[in-house]
Amino acid sequence: MDLLNEAAEKPRDDADVRVGRRVRALRLERSLSLAELAAKAGVSIGALSQIERGLSSLRVKVIWPLAAALDIEPSALIADGKEAGNDLYCVRANSRRQIPVKSEGIAKALLSPPAATLTGMLVTVEAGGGTVEAYAHPGHEFGFVISGEVELVIDSTTYGLKTGDSFAFKSTLLHAFRNLGTECCQILWVNTTKPSEVRDGA
Repeated sequence: MDLLNEAAEKPRDDADVRVGRRVRALRLERSLSLAELAAKAGVSIGALSQIERGLSSLRVKVIWPLAAALDIEPSALIADGKEAGNDLYCVRANSRRQIPVKSEGIAKALLSPPAATLTGMLVTVEAGGGTVEAYAHPGHEFGFVISGEVELVIDSTTYGLKTGDSFAFKSTLLHAFRNLGTECCQILWVNTTKPSEVRDGA
């Protein structure tokens, strides 16, 4: 590779790199392929790839159709500052996506960015809340009780866990959990499966 080609492969500046990562993160959050988003936005796959890799600036005529294809405001693509929103590698505290659940009294906020191999969640279990029934899915999981208490059932064995306790098991084992206490419980929960596969009763 000669110097001209090598220079052409390098990102132009940090702003283009941040915008490109944001575009890719938004695309992955919506489970769109490069070709699908390019078609929806009316741009070529090559042009979109260049934008995502930070090798090309996001031009004004592309911002509006690309934002419409991603169902967001154009300002979300080009907002200034490193903390403008979620990135390919980071999730801001005020921009967490909720994972749908079937059970009452449980909320799951996605902590991991769209490019992550692991699925990190902040699981909140209200007093009296819990899974409707035991469930299983592919993968492995790990959890750390941040606050409160939770009753965790793994393969028919019941564990009473309190603040500071942790656990890990194969997700293929039937498992369920319930907050039998009087205060809200929060758990840092990590799965090796995708967010769509870790819903209660999945």
